[in-house]
Amino acid sequence: RPEEEPGFSALIRAAGYTTILDYCEAMCKKSIEYGILPHTNAGILSFHELERLRTVNASMGLMLETTAQVPAHRGSKGKEPEIRIALIEDAGKLKIPFTTGLLLGIGETMADREDSLLAIRDLHQRYGHIQEIIIQNFCPKPGTPMAAHPVPTTTEICATIRMAREILPEEIAIQIPPNLIDASLLLACGVDDLGGVSPLTIDYVNPEHPWPAVEELRKLVGARELRERLCIYPQYIKKGWYDPGLEPLINRLAQTVYGRSSGP
Repeated sequence: RPEEEPGFSALIRAAGYTTILDYCEAMCKKSIEYGILPHTNAGILSFHELERLRTVNASMGLMLETTAQVPAHRGSKGKEPEIRIALIEDAGKLKIPFTTGLLLGIGETMADREDSLLAIRDLHQRYGHIQEIIIQNFCPKPGTPMAAHPVPTTTEICATIRMAREILPEEIAIQIPPNLIDASLLLACGVDDLGGVSPLTIDYVNPEHPWPAVEELRKLVGARELRERLCIYPQYIKKGWYDPGLEPLINRLAQTVYGRSSGP
């Protein structure tokens, strides 16, 4: 837990909170006040912590990354596949519209990627809550133990996207981060979502890769239609998979984005 680390606990206390969960919940409430639907990835949470954040989130997420035991995850308990799968399952039990995905290039094989996709499919078949998966390429950072680690090729990434489209049901969108990968090369492989981009904030995980502007994305998709969406997909709005307290904001934003409260 971040609040258990001396350096971070002082920052949390200085901000007026006891735990990172308290802080996260407060920021979600503040976002709602500003008319923004929160989507939270807070790492490993208990069932009751997920339940608590569900009341202030339209959707949530956690990358599975891989079902394989890879050296890149050594020493990080929160990266253990069983723990991540258990959280994704808990989200399904709570009817939380959920985003997960694979991180490519951390030592896994194509067979491992297939196994990871099958695990995601199994969870969705049981609970129906996976709205999208992200296929993300690992980007080595200077000064880290994996700084010289080879990155996955575009051919590898495309093959993984095609595999995902074959394994996963059609209702699960496949997303790539357009600031990390040349999306123009991957749209034909089965990608149908470009994730979130921001004109206001950087990508804090990969700050060396700026977000593309919306006009750049319009050119990139060519004849395809570039459409805005909410962080909760339309089918989950129709199902009512959100806390009643979020309904007025979801309906208002859905009306603005889709032209009707339940989406397209």
